[in-house]
Amino acid sequence: MATNVFLVDDHELMREGLKTVLKNHQEIVVVGEAGSFADMVARLKSDEVDVVILDINLPDKSGLEVLKYIRQEYPDIRILVLSMHPEERFAVRVLRGGALGYVNKQTAARELIIAIERIMNGGRYLSAEMTDQLVFEYGGKKELLHQRLTDREFEILRMIAMGHPAGQIANDLSLSVHTVNTYRARILEKMNLKSNADIIRYALDHSLID
Repeated sequence: MATNVFLVDDHELMREGLKTVLKNHQEIVVVGEAGSFADMVARLKSDEVDVVILDINLPDKSGLEVLKYIRQEYPDIRILVLSMHPEERFAVRVLRGGALGYVNKQTAARELIIAIERIMNGGRYLSAEMTDQLVFEYGGKKELLHQRLTDREFEILRMIAMGHPAGQIANDLSLSVHTVNTYRARILEKMNLKSNADIIRYALDHSLID
């Protein structure tokens, strides 16, 4: 039986590239695609989809929020996150959020089919390098500062680092400016930072933003 795949990525060229990678595999069929969260909500049908390949960066909603939405609305769909960001920055967070795998866009051409097959067989997928790193870090109890944050705090950290003012963040996330400022204060405290400049520097140093 074929595996039905739905693509969610805001770059049309990326979606076309993914379809090219997948089209030569008769057991994998791309049954739909979307370039935004709103587009995905309108087009996604759970009875047709086995796997969603989800870009972590979408124009209208955080990939982490989209991940939660799919898990709540379509619990039987398996989610494979695709990102240009290094695995060590996002992989643990998306796996905790319910994704079954994480593939870097730079290695998607050679890893995507393996990842889909792995999660369809009941497993999870990370690169061998990332698996080794996780064993090392958790064995040594190493923790990066941003791993202390909740998903919402992490999302706001990235938006601050990208230069978004509090009012814009509040509007994008349907929060009050006061709530955004409260989250900012928590982020600074948890990460031992002092200012937005520190947040930007940290995010750039750890490849949390483009």
